Amino acid sequence: MSLPKHPVLSDSSTEPDSGSTQQILGLRFFDGSAREAVHAMIKTGGYLVAPAAPALVNLCYDAGYRRALLEADATLADSGLMVLLWKLFQGRDINRISGLAYLQQLLQCSDLREAGALFLVLPNESSRQKSAAWLEANGFQVPSENFYLAPRYKAEIGDQPLLSLMGRRKPRHVIIGLGGGNQERLGLYLRNQLPYRPAIHCIGAALGFITGDQHPIPDWADRLYLGWLLRLLRAPRLYLRRFWVAHELPGLIARYGRRLPPLREADGKLESRKAK
Repeated sequence: MSLPKHPVLSDSSTEPDSGSTQQILGLRFFDGSAREAVHAMIKTGGYLVAPAAPALVNLCYDAGYRRALLEADATLADSGLMVLLWKLFQGRDINRISGLAYLQQLLQCSDLREAGALFLVLPNESSRQKSAAWLEANGFQVPSENFYLAPRYKAEIGDQPLLSLMGRRKPRHVIIGLGGGNQERLGLYLRNQLPYRPAIHCIGAALGFITGDQHPIPDWADRLYLGWLLRLLRAPRLYLRRFWVAHELPGLIARYGRRLPPLREADGKLESRKAK
């Protein structure tokens, strides 16, 4: 998949520092353009998240994931369903920026192409190979040491080998392409534990759509909020249960609006659900 043509950003760009934000379900969502979001992350560092609709429901069931979203330095309104519900119940518009649109804009930045500037945390060897091939073909200088295959993380994330490696390599940008709510926890862990402050982009499956590790999402489907439907049609057994969780989102937005919903309990124990 080729990148759309946009003006190239650099860390010396005169783009505005950030857009405004809107609070939905206790989270501060970025309400500017994808270009402005990328520029803000280049300037400030920290970690960025783009929760899908099931992940927003998971705010009520998973304390660790809830903390990772609440403490994020930037949050994108990736969920088309949330954007539509916000308009329906609150009468307000918010700019939707999908993880895919954000990543496409990020990869236009000139400083990511410098040797060693980019570091990737990926789920498996297939993802590493396809990402490495795509990045090399598109002019990115990413040494083999800057690809890291994540282990199976527990609820409380700790990864000293990753911290040590990043401490030595000191990349300016980190792309985390994991799912299941782990990438947001890992973003929080890295921001708090690293001795410096890179820009950490938690964008889930978006990298796979570009590199070919996953079936691509056409730009028209992304613009029309239909990426979820294409994924469901391609793998219904895999995604039906994940997406079904999102049926709780209308009730949450109607009831709580800007407020953070309470953390719920089931039989005295917190009920964890997959975020993506």
